[in-house]
Amino acid sequence: MPLLIVISGILLLFVLIARFKLDAFISFITVCIFVGLFQGMQLQSIVESIQKGIGDTLGFLVLILGFGAMLGKLVADSGAAQRITSKLIASFGIKYIQWAVVVAGFIVGVPMFYSVGFVILIPLVFTVAASSGLPLIYVGLPMLASLSVTHGFLPPHPAPTAISTMFNADIGKTLLYGIIVAIPSIIIAGPLFSRTIKNINATPLKEFYNPVILKDEEMPAMGASIFTALLPVILIIFSSVFTIVYKGDSMLKEIIEFIGNPVIAMLISVLVAIYTLGLSRKKKMKELMGSISSSVSSITMILLIISGAGALKQILIDSGVSDYIGSLLDGSQISPLILAWLIATVIRVCVGSATVAGLTAAGIVLPLISNSDVSPELMVLAIGSGSLMLSHVNDAGFWMFKEYFNLTVKETLSTWTVMETIVGITGLIGVLILNIFI
Repeated sequence: MPLLIVISGILLLFVLIARFKLDAFISFITVCIFVGLFQGMQLQSIVESIQKGIGDTLGFLVLILGFGAMLGKLVADSGAAQRITSKLIASFGIKYIQWAVVVAGFIVGVPMFYSVGFVILIPLVFTVAASSGLPLIYVGLPMLASLSVTHGFLPPHPAPTAISTMFNADIGKTLLYGIIVAIPSIIIAGPLFSRTIKNINATPLKEFYNPVILKDEEMPAMGASIFTALLPVILIIFSSVFTIVYKGDSMLKEIIEFIGNPVIAMLISVLVAIYTLGLSRKKKMKELMGSISSSVSSITMILLIISGAGALKQILIDSGVSDYIGSLLDGSQISPLILAWLIATVIRVCVGSATVAGLTAAGIVLPLISNSDVSPELMVLAIGSGSLMLSHVNDAGFWMFKEYFNLTVKETLSTWTVMETIVGITGLIGVLILNIFI
């Protein structure tokens, strides 16, 4: 019966979001009440579980995602993203243009949300394709593969960070393992796959050929741009590697662990960005703070959606559903990593949103963490891989790609959907290979 209630809850979530276009946060809370009632929870207990789930989830994430939005906004508004992209393209040359946009997409994708990185980088890709005479899909798809992988695999992006919190996974290790898995996924789904696409002539709408392109003197230097964009990754990974290598206790280790804490790393990165991308370039503090303030509004709905998923997770735990599912899966011969990936994939196909799919799947498979010796960091990546699978007409990313590249639905399915599916499959394979050694 509990399993039937969960399945019904997921179907209700799908119907509310996909059929009735109800806001995802409202849908999550509605499903929480539905599951709680049918599991026999007291009305007051349902409310308390929802409050606890939201509070536990947001307590950590509001800091990470808030600072992440601020950093991404500073990188975008200062022209650092444009500097990184244009410089890499000029350095790699036409012959290796795909690798230039892959690297640019990865660097810019770390601090920026997917949709922001897409809007910032796509006009630059259009300009490069037009000036070089290369097919637009050949140039654009590798960059989007890179952006998509950072969105699904790597903290401080919303879903990987939230799932890491749910599973008590080490964010530094998740980031390190995520980069290892991301590299082959990007290469296969981006440069290699795009070379096989024939007879699709993308012709973007003319208005996308006229982006706001900053002049050279209006952008920060290349070194400052890359350093600032990647500073959170540098601090978090350095701290994780140092902790693994250095086993003793000392004040230095304590300081490095403190600096490598994701919250502190993001705070330091924002403060550095305010100087390197703003004050050092004669921008006024009032202008910079205005930019930062506007960035926070962009994550409000994301935070609500994540908190709704956290509420559902708590309902599943408090109502006993998680324990029941855990007991069912306990005797399964299928790897928990594959099970997590499959569940995330099914929800992704039904609901569309990668973030919703990842967070919902995490709440369902949470018992697998305590009932097995599987690495929680790899579970995060397995779910992330599944959450990117089979993007189709119920995914906003599908339509962004279709409209910007001016493709038919069939052409979008044969390019974008296949690319996302390759990312999901190669991601899972990478996770299973890593699992042999970890």
